[in-house]
Amino acid sequence: MGTVLDEIVAGVREDLDLRRSRVPEAELRAALADAPAPRDPMPHLRGAGSSVIAEVKRKSPSKGALADIADPAALAQAYADGGAAAISVLTEQRRFGGSLDDLRAVRAAVDVPVLRKDFIVTEYQLLEARAAGADLALLIVASLPGDLLDRLHDTARELGLTVLVEVHDEAETERAVGLGAELIGVNARNLKTLAVDAATFGRLAPLIPDDRVKVAESGISGPEDVRRFVGEGARAVLVGEALVKDGAPSEAVAAMTGIER
Repeated sequence: MGTVLDEIVAGVREDLDLRRSRVPEAELRAALADAPAPRDPMPHLRGAGSSVIAEVKRKSPSKGALADIADPAALAQAYADGGAAAISVLTEQRRFGGSLDDLRAVRAAVDVPVLRKDFIVTEYQLLEARAAGADLALLIVASLPGDLLDRLHDTARELGLTVLVEVHDEAETERAVGLGAELIGVNARNLKTLAVDAATFGRLAPLIPDDRVKVAESGISGPEDVRRFVGEGARAVLVGEALVKDGAPSEAVAAMTGIER
C-alpha cells in the first residue's frame, strides 16, 4: 500500500499527462519568451529578521477545505501589503484545489516573487511554472528519488527559477545540502503520513549550513511560533492555513515579519 505522498504524485502525473496533451512542450518553451524576467527572492530572505512566504491555499489533504478563495489575486495583494517576502501559490488540483490559473492571477497582481507550490516530478512542470510567471519552484526531496532531484534542480536554475528544496528527515536534509540548495525548507508535516511534529525543524536545522536560508514549514499559527523557529535558525517561515483563515491577512503577515533571533 502506497503512502499519501505516493497517491498524490500518482494523481499529479495523471493530470500532467492531460495538460501535456493539450499544450506541447515546444509551445511552453515558446511562451517563455514572453514570461517576465524572474525576480530574485534571496536578498529579502537573507535580510534582517524573519521573512514570510505567504500561501494561497484553498484546501489540504489533512484539513480538508480551509478557505473559499474567490479572488486569489486580492489575497496575494493583501499578503504583499503586509510585507510578504514571496507568495506561494498551490497549483495542485485534486488535493489542494489549486491551478496554474491561480498562479497567473497572482503574478499579474503583485510585484513580489511568486512560488509554484506543487509536486514537481518533471521538467515540463518547471517550464509551466516559468511560462506562468513563477520566480520560485518547490522540489520535494521525498518525491524525487535517485538523480531526479539533481536533474530538476539543475533545470530549474537554468530557467532562472530559485528552488525551495523541501526536506522532512535527516537523510533528505543531507541530500538537499549536498545538492548545494541555497533555500531549504524543513516541513514539520510528514507527507507520507500527514502527521505534524513541531520538533522537526529544531532537529534538522543544525544539519543545514548557516550560509543557506532555512525555512520553517507547517504548524505555524502566529508570531510565537515564528519566534520559536527563528530562535532555532529559521530565516523565513512558509505559512498557509493560518493566513487564509485569518480575517486580516495583511496584519497577520506583518505580525510574523521582522522577528529577530
